[in-house]
Amino acid sequence: MLIGLGAALVAMLLNSVGALLQADGALRATRSRPVAVQPRYLGGLGADGLAWLCSAFALRFLPVFAVQAVLGGTIALTALAGSRMFGTILRRVDRWAVAACLVGLVLIAASAGPTRAPSRSPAVDVVLLVSVLLLGVAVLVLRRGKRGWPLAVVAGLGFGGSALAVRAAHVQGGLDPSTLLAQPATYLVLGFWAVGLIGYSAALSRGQVASMTALLTVTEVVVPGLAGIALLGDPVRPGAEGMLAAGLVVAVTGVVVLARSHGGRPRRR
Repeated sequence: MLIGLGAALVAMLLNSVGALLQADGALRATRSRPVAVQPRYLGGLGADGLAWLCSAFALRFLPVFAVQAVLGGTIALTALAGSRMFGTILRRVDRWAVAACLVGLVLIAASAGPTRAPSRSPAVDVVLLVSVLLLGVAVLVLRRGKRGWPLAVVAGLGFGGSALAVRAAHVQGGLDPSTLLAQPATYLVLGFWAVGLIGYSAALSRGQVASMTALLTVTEVVVPGLAGIALLGDPVRPGAEGMLAAGLVVAVTGVVVLARSHGGRPRRR
């Protein structure tokens, strides 16, 4: 358990570093030097990739909701570091909203039951395939707008869908390439990840890194958590249904406040 907790904490730190580097890279982007060639943005992608590997390793030892709750600490770290790094100011209500997101995530994680292997059904792959296609269309359409919060939400659904696809694949006994390539969910992991990456990068160029990260993180935890219960049979701890509902209400309330925030857009470098 301690090994899993340590891996989850490292993933949380790497997610925060990745978010800050990607935000800085997105703000430095110009037509002659797009975000895809910004060194800090690429460094942020590397940090995110390492964070994903650490979180996947942590899931070998801890329930998925417990790992996601630790990763939710990214909200607080990014909010504190982002205000110093970019000179943005979070309103008091925004800070309370960030705190609400964290409290909600903890309640959601505490309601999780003991982990068990996800159920395998071809219908799960179909649902995930339709979802990734719809999200792909959504992120392309939303990139034409100026608002960051819808892109952050779609990005959260993308990264959350990637976690669901990993659970659906449920490859045991090592990472044999031939076994991985035979799993439809393996390709869905890549599709969801691409949606999350594109959506998050676009959101960071339109809104505060703290608010966008909070929106993404809560969406990434809440929606896949509910989908895991419905599609993969992830259990809720007996008698904790009220705690789960309370956590959802508190976290979603925080997300709504952040989505409606009129905080200043970060200045381009």
